[in-house]
Amino acid sequence: MTLPLRTRPFDPANYLRSEEAIAVFLADALESGSDAVFQSALQAAARARGMADIAAATGLGRESLYKALAPGAQPRFATVRKVMGALGLTMTVAPAKARAKKAAPARVRPAAAPRPVAKVVARRSARAKPPA
Repeated sequence: MTLPLRTRPFDPANYLRSEEAIAVFLADALESGSDAVFQSALQAAARARGMADIAAATGLGRESLYKALAPGAQPRFATVRKVMGALGLTMTVAPAKARAKKAAPARVRPAAAPRPVAKVVARRSARAKPPA
C-alpha cells in the first residue's frame, strides 16, 4: 500500500536567515520587474525577521504592516523604504542594463574599414600631452 504524498506550501521566509540572503532575495525580486513579486518578497523578508520587530522598528502597527505588504496592496514608497531600513538594507540607483529590442531584425551594414593602428596611437598620444 502506498501512502499519499503530503506536501506543504513553500515559504521563503523559512530560508532567509541572514541579511545577505535577504538582500539577494530582494534584489532578485526587484530585477524581475514585477511590483507584485517584489512586494511578496518584501513581505517574506519581513516575516523572516518577525513582523512585530519590523513594525516596531518602522513605527507602524503590525496590522498596518500586514495590510501594506498584502498581495494587491499599494504601499507608499515611504513604507517600503522604512521596511527596507528595518531589514538593515538600503536602496541604490544604477544605470539600467541595455535591453535588446525584439523588433524587426536590424539591417546588415557593410563593415567599416579598420583604421590604421598608427593613427589611433598618434591620436591618443596627442590627447594625452598637455599643450605647451
